[in-house]
Amino acid sequence: MKLYNTLSKQVEEFVPNEKGKVKMYTCGPTVYHYAHIGNLRTYIFEDILEKTLEYIGYDVKRVMNITDVGHMTSDSDSGEDKMLKGALREHKTVYEIADFYTKAFMEDIQKLNIKVPSIVEKASDHIDVYIKMIETLLEKGYAYEASGNIYFDVTKVPNYYELSGKNPDDLMVGVREDVEEDKAKRNPADFGLWFTTSKFENQVMRWDSPWGVGYPGWHIECSGISYQYLGEYLDIHCGGVDNIFPHHTNEIAQSEGFVGHKWCNYWCHGEHLNDSSGKMSKSKGEFLTLSLLESKGYDPIIYRLFCLNSHYRSQLVFRYEAMDDTKKAYQKLISKIKSIRESADGEIEYDRAKEYQEQFRNALENDLNTANAITTLYDVLKSDCNGATKLYLIQSFDTVLSLNLLQEEEVDTELKSYIENMIEKRNEAKKNKDYALADQIRNELLEKNIELKDTREGTLYVMKQS
Repeated sequence: MKLYNTLSKQVEEFVPNEKGKVKMYTCGPTVYHYAHIGNLRTYIFEDILEKTLEYIGYDVKRVMNITDVGHMTSDSDSGEDKMLKGALREHKTVYEIADFYTKAFMEDIQKLNIKVPSIVEKASDHIDVYIKMIETLLEKGYAYEASGNIYFDVTKVPNYYELSGKNPDDLMVGVREDVEEDKAKRNPADFGLWFTTSKFENQVMRWDSPWGVGYPGWHIECSGISYQYLGEYLDIHCGGVDNIFPHHTNEIAQSEGFVGHKWCNYWCHGEHLNDSSGKMSKSKGEFLTLSLLESKGYDPIIYRLFCLNSHYRSQLVFRYEAMDDTKKAYQKLISKIKSIRESADGEIEYDRAKEYQEQFRNALENDLNTANAITTLYDVLKSDCNGATKLYLIQSFDTVLSLNLLQEEEVDTELKSYIENMIEKRNEAKKNKDYALADQIRNELLEKNIELKDTREGTLYVMKQS
C-alpha cells in the first residue's frame, strides 16, 4: 500500500506500527451548521481509505471527533466561536445546535455509504484529558500562562513548520480585518490550549480548571481524543488540506511535546471541492448540501461516484452538468449489472476473478486511485467471464466502492427479509450437515425465481426472469 504523506511530501510505502493493525484518526465536523458537499468529499476519501485497508487485510481502528466547543471562525484563536455563531443564528442553545447538526451529519454520511468510525467522541466529553495534557506541557516548558490563558510556545519546536512547509516570515497576524493579534502571546504563531472566561465572556460551554473557569482550544481536542483511544503512536491522520495549517501543525507540536516522541507517521489530506467561484464554503453563493442535491434529483450515491471518478489529492470542480453525466453513467452501470444478475450462469471462476481482484487492489494500493479501480469494474463487465464470476467480482469491489451496485429496487422489504431469512436457515442447515434441508431451501427459492450463488464471501441471490 502506497500513500502520499504530507509530512514527507512524497508517496511512501505504508508500514504500520503494529503488523496487520492500523490506528487511524480522522478530523470530524464542527457541528454548528450542515456539512457542505466539499466537507463530505473529505469524508468519502477517508471512507475509501479505511475500506481499502480492510480490503487488503488490515484490522483498522478509526477514531473521529465531533467538535462542539473551541473552534473559532478564523481556525485559530481569533474570531467568533462557531458553535456560538450557530446558536445566535438559530436562537437555540449551543447544546441544541450541537445535537441537531451532529444528527444531520450522521444522516449525510449514512446516505453516502460512509462507514461510521469505530469510535466517535464529542470534544466536550474529554475535558479531563485536555487538562492532563496541558499540565504536562506546562511542566515540560512547552506551554505558558498569560492573561489567564494557556498558550503553546511554538519556538520550542524546531520543526514546527515541517508539515505545512510554510515560511514563518510569511505568516502575518492581523492581515484580516476580523482577526486581531492576541497581545498576550509571546509569539504571533503561539496557539491557545485553554482560555478562561476573561477572553470570551459569551462562551456558554465552560469548565473548572487549574487556571480558572474556561474552555479548551480547538487543536487540543484531537490530540486528546486520539491519545485516549489510540495511545501514544498513531499510524494515519486524515483531514482536508485546509487542516494542514494551523490545525494539524498544532496537533503535532502539542502531541509530540506531550508524549515525548514522534506521534503520527502518515498524514493524508483530501483536496478542495471548488465551485465556479473557487473554494466551496458555507459563507458564499449557493450553500451546497447533500439535501440540496437530493432536492434537485440526485441520489447521494451519484455524488459519491462523482468524487470517486477523480483523485482525492486533485482539486475537483463541482458542476451540475458533471453530476448529470455521472447520473447517466450510474444508471447505465446499474442497468448492465441488473442484466447480469438476471442471466447469471456458471460456477465462479476463481482464477479469472483473482486477476481482476489484483488489478482492482493495485489501483487502490497506488495512493487510492479510485478512477482506475472503477475502470477495473468496467473491465469486468466487458470481459468474457461468466455471470457468476462477474457478480462475485462486483460484490467484492463494492465492499470498497460502496456504490450499491447490487441493489435490487424491485425487491420489496418483505421479500428481501424473506430471502435473507431463508439464506440464514440454509447456512445453519449446512453447518449442521443437514444437506437435505439445505437443498430443500435452495429449491424452494428457485421455484420463486430466486437463485442462490455460493461464494467464498457468502451467498448471493439472483432474481431470475419469470
